[in-house]
Amino acid sequence: MFNNFKIRHIYVFSIKKSLMEKNLVLIGMMGSGKSTIGKIVASKLKLNFVDVDKKIESLSGLKISEIFKKKGEIFFRKFEEEVSINVLKSECKIVALGGGAFLNDNIRNALRSKNISIWLKWNSQLLISRIINSKTRPIVNKLSEKELIKLIENRSKIYSKADYKINCDKLDKNEITKKILDIYKNEKNISKNTQ
Repeated sequence: MFNNFKIRHIYVFSIKKSLMEKNLVLIGMMGSGKSTIGKIVASKLKLNFVDVDKKIESLSGLKISEIFKKKGEIFFRKFEEEVSINVLKSECKIVALGGGAFLNDNIRNALRSKNISIWLKWNSQLLISRIINSKTRPIVNKLSEKELIKLIENRSKIYSKADYKINCDKLDKNEITKKILDIYKNEKNISKNTQ
């Protein structure tokens, strides 16, 4: 009887552990709400939240716009790769990736192991209205509206490789959060059934 209890206890613990190991990773264009939504989801699930852009700024001691200005985009992308992959190796976190990070093959490969990726998809005009006048987004500063639309279209082809996609256009923060929590619950059930 004790042995059965012990085996069942180990089994339940291993299910919980396997669920906890996966990170939920939010991807999408700048201005898609990855940080805002990520914080809400993390709070609901009582998990830690990591904003990769903020982590880059914290580690470098510079704002991203300053990194672009002083060291250039190539330096930034290499640093972003290093920090992103390091974060994706951790466990049980809600992660907001930078807008361009998912385009990096090495970051996408790192995502496949212990992470569930969710694309927060918005229509181009909504995104542009949010980011067009931003002084903190170096990629946007030098692009026209037409070029921005092209950038969004090109990135969307890569974002579509995410595990899940949420069409956010007609949803508020709470509805987007609920959809992410449903994905998490669904993943938990899949994980439970494959044990």
